[in-house]
Amino acid sequence: MRVSEMLTGVRGDLAVKIFGPDLVTLNALARKIETVLREVPGNQDVFTLTNEGVQYLRIAIDRMAAGRYGLGVDQIAELLKGRLEGVVTGIVPEPGMRTPLLLRGEQSLRESPQRFEQLMLALPDGRAVALRELARIERVDGPVKIDRENASRYSVVQSNVSGRDLVGFVDDARAQVERKVQLPPGYRLVWGGQFENQQRAAARLMLVVPTALALIFVLLFATFGSLRQSALVFANIPFAMVGGAIALWASGQYMSVPASVGFIALLGIAVLNGVVLVSHYNTLLEQGMDVAQVVVEGSRRRLRPVLMTATIAAFGLLPLLFATGPGSEIQRPLAIVVIGGLASSTALTLFLLPILYRRFCPAVSRTQAWRPDSRAEPR
Repeated sequence: MRVSEMLTGVRGDLAVKIFGPDLVTLNALARKIETVLREVPGNQDVFTLTNEGVQYLRIAIDRMAAGRYGLGVDQIAELLKGRLEGVVTGIVPEPGMRTPLLLRGEQSLRESPQRFEQLMLALPDGRAVALRELARIERVDGPVKIDRENASRYSVVQSNVSGRDLVGFVDDARAQVERKVQLPPGYRLVWGGQFENQQRAAARLMLVVPTALALIFVLLFATFGSLRQSALVFANIPFAMVGGAIALWASGQYMSVPASVGFIALLGIAVLNGVVLVSHYNTLLEQGMDVAQVVVEGSRRRLRPVLMTATIAAFGLLPLLFATGPGSEIQRPLAIVVIGGLASSTALTLFLLPILYRRFCPAVSRTQAWRPDSRAEPR
């Protein structure tokens, strides 16, 4: 959450930022959007920061009175700024440094409004006049702070999501906000927060996943030297993805970035099991076995390695599966996908891959005779 706050300025799953010039209008729009988001199914902890209620002292200059004394509004503002903030009158050179010389009014001017009203201002003709003759000091309500992003003022409405996927919630929220909230000219909405990070990561995954699949297929072809056998091992990928998708649905989780990363990790383990089986099948074929006996004998011999590969990975992720502390929202979807995918991939690999291998094995191998007491020569 702290990282999300540093990146996007908020810590919620969803942040609706309203950009515009007027703070009062921004606060009013934020309250309207907050009301709309509370009506969207799946909302949780919807709120907007209260950005008003702080009292300020405002100096309202009487232009007519200032004109009678020969002063302009800008002149009075510069004089008051010099008394409050100070004016740099020179530089004091010192060894290794240059210290600016600042001239400003006494501390009581900044601590007492009554004392500030009695401040004497110099006129162009040499006379002096009290500030209360030219302006009045008012107490007004103002904003707590002014947030800016890309040089624009904005207000933000935050919301978390519970019981449904983040993308679906945002789609519904957008539709309702567009229908119920009219933005004045010069105002715009930006949907950010964790949703913004999710959209950015999803765009990257659209490139990463196809690239990973292509690299896997290239490595398989380099291993077997056959497009048919490479595609056969590649068929383990849908076996694994079926289990991962079912596990997500059964656990009530939704497709997210951690779940997508879990699918990528799952692909490697699933393909590894297929490589173990098909490589041993090829070894047995080279020894002269008939293809029917190859799939039986090869599956029996490689049952233990395949099960060990899957169970070790699954047991290693069990702590993440039952995690409940900070970070569990990332750990649990990844573990659910990998464990569920390993269950389906292992079962389907041991049962379907031998059948597919026997069906798509080269025909020359199917005519080979196999005898337990001798090794047949391939025809």
